[in-house]
Amino acid sequence: MSETVVHDERAQFATDEKSGVPETFADNAAIAVAHSDDRSSHLVPGRYGARALAVLRRNVEREAARGTGFLWIPVLIGAGALCYFSLPVEPPFYALSSGLAVLVAARFAAGRHPLVAAILLAGIVFLLGVVAGKVETWRFSTPMLGSAVSTQITGRVVAIEPRADGRVRLTITLETTARPTLRYPPKRARLSARTIPDRLRAGDGVSGTVRLMPPSGPVRPQAYDFSFESYFDGIGAVGFFLRGPQQTELATPPSLRERMAVWLQGFREMFATRLKTRVTGAEGEVAAALITGMRGGIPETVQEALRRSGLAHVLAISGLHMALVAVTVMGSIRLGFAFFPGFCARHPVKKYAAASALAVSFLYLFVSGAAVAAQRSFIMLAIMLVALLFDRAALTMRNLALAALVVLAVAPHEIVGPGFQMSFAATAALIAGYAMWNARRQRALSRKPVNGAQTLPMKIVQTVLFYVAGLLLTSLIAGTATALYGAWHFQRASPLALAANLAAMPLVSLVVMPSAVVSVLAMPFNLDTLPLAVMGWGIAQVIAVADWFSARTPFDATGLLPLPATLLLTGALVLATMVTSRLRLLALPLLASGVLLLVVRDLPDALISEDARLMGVRTADGMLGVNRDRPSGFTTQNWLRALRSQTVRKPDRVSKGLPALPEAGAGFMCEGPVCLARDPSGGVIAHVAGQLKGVGSGPNWNRLCAIAQLLVIEDASRRNPCPERKVTVVTGRDLARHGSAAVWFSSEGPDDSVKVLIDFAVHEPYRPWHAQRQFSREARGLAPRRSAAR
Repeated sequence: MSETVVHDERAQFATDEKSGVPETFADNAAIAVAHSDDRSSHLVPGRYGARALAVLRRNVEREAARGTGFLWIPVLIGAGALCYFSLPVEPPFYALSSGLAVLVAARFAAGRHPLVAAILLAGIVFLLGVVAGKVETWRFSTPMLGSAVSTQITGRVVAIEPRADGRVRLTITLETTARPTLRYPPKRARLSARTIPDRLRAGDGVSGTVRLMPPSGPVRPQAYDFSFESYFDGIGAVGFFLRGPQQTELATPPSLRERMAVWLQGFREMFATRLKTRVTGAEGEVAAALITGMRGGIPETVQEALRRSGLAHVLAISGLHMALVAVTVMGSIRLGFAFFPGFCARHPVKKYAAASALAVSFLYLFVSGAAVAAQRSFIMLAIMLVALLFDRAALTMRNLALAALVVLAVAPHEIVGPGFQMSFAATAALIAGYAMWNARRQRALSRKPVNGAQTLPMKIVQTVLFYVAGLLLTSLIAGTATALYGAWHFQRASPLALAANLAAMPLVSLVVMPSAVVSVLAMPFNLDTLPLAVMGWGIAQVIAVADWFSARTPFDATGLLPLPATLLLTGALVLATMVTSRLRLLALPLLASGVLLLVVRDLPDALISEDARLMGVRTADGMLGVNRDRPSGFTTQNWLRALRSQTVRKPDRVSKGLPALPEAGAGFMCEGPVCLARDPSGGVIAHVAGQLKGVGSGPNWNRLCAIAQLLVIEDASRRNPCPERKVTVVTGRDLARHGSAAVWFSSEGPDDSVKVLIDFAVHEPYRPWHAQRQFSREARGLAPRRSAAR
């Protein structure tokens, strides 16, 4: 490149800078590549290197001209927040502020070195994401219960949610505790009750005897962390009422914020109750979930059918629901104005319709519970509607970036949850996919000769085919983008999701959601009977579709996904959706690497629950062997999907004495408190249940220490009984401190000795949402209280 061209490019960038064009990472990268002239081609051998640099320069300049650099801001902030929540230790404020100050100073010192400036800017934005996560953690500082306890509580009801099993779940702000009085009580608890007083409403006082427990950790490493979510929901304890609850008067009045929250919750509960009254059965519960976001009453059979068929997203208030609400409102208002052509000629009725749709969508956001998917959808929709009000164009991918920035600024912890990841992944993929499809369509239309006017039947057929093709493409793109995160968080995929969505989504789009909007608008006039009946019929058909496809869906468990593979595939998705030039091809190496890691992944050989009571092993015939006759249903279902199993194999029992060593991969053999299992690699697992009396009490420790490679002891007060043998011992105290565990066995060395590798779900030093673990009796090596012992 000649000096004249370089000078012209510098002048152009200087002009852009003076005109107020914001500096972005892509802009700096474009300047840096533009400054690389022919003399830099010696860094890459031959003319192919110079050609590659020229191609890189052109594509980076094209990305900068299209404003792609702005899209990387939420990506970097999200990566910083994700890094913060994944750190093994809690970073201090002074370290983050010092690092941010150093990067800012280095950016000013970089001057006119665009590549260095771009790297430093990226580092600053990344660190801002870390700081956002740190600030949110400090802002919540939720007091968490350290150990299980029974006590009497008095508090204020925040939310009431009926459950499908007939129980009622209450969210309560605690005022006082007694017998015993807790020195460090949680501020808020989530408790279940068999029955509640008939007139109990959100905002009322309640009292009763309860069993409080700390929120549990993941059921296996890298699983959903209830303690983490409870911390950022402000829930410091969970449990149930032993007696009561009784409605009572509270001495202290609620604050203004509490009154507003209680009013909104009461409004949602009123909506849900009316919907369930007018639409009975499972259809009414689904209707309440679609409008109010309260899904607790949906039968588990219906939820499982929706999950297996790939229609579970229908229950999540997302872009589909928000867009359908806005379209229904705008279409209805504009149709009404169409009967008054004179008024339409004098007034901007399109703006009136947009303002009405914005107001209704805002109301829907709060009534539905303002989940992360609903927040993202409303922000994007609001930007487009506001742009319409001011006669401005709204770029869709920029809308998504702005929505991500707002969500990350308000709740950075959502970055680790399935709602954020699946919602933004699906939307980004749809935007990029339809942009490519529209570009191809425009090129095809430009080459197509102009024909005469089409007949009405041809237009109808073309419209129907266009709708079906759009639905097919939408389901394919969104399903592919979210499959990764569904497999990561839930270890399941829906192979028939495409066909199920093609059958069900027309009902949702054309029947269920429009009738829902009409019913809400007609509810104040008591004219909602007919639209709710139509909505109930549509929901019944959607459930029937889900049942049909669920019954024909093959095995849907995917097994655990390695974290590196998930990160690589996420990087590939980001590049494929955000980059608009040939630089998108950089996603291919990441995609190939992620797929390779999935192919060579190694699933755990055994899993241990955090209370040390339950163990699961992979059997030779693909089943999940457990050591208990009545295992936890929730835990076993999660373990089945994680280990790609379909059936639980309960233990075999022997009459007396220590059980014989079972065959490799045959599951557990138990007698009394002792269960034995043997891994196909030769590793022997021994589990000792219950609380043992005395130092020398219990099974024949010498025999267990002689045959086992892994010994799991439920008793938290028991120390290592095999100090002189190469046996990996895990006690209840270890699991109380470090959570559930995954185990791998491998045969190594010339003597084929079995090596045991254990990965715990929680590590020390504790992060704020796990700090309460160290205070439980089990974590301190103490036996449970007699009243709590089995």
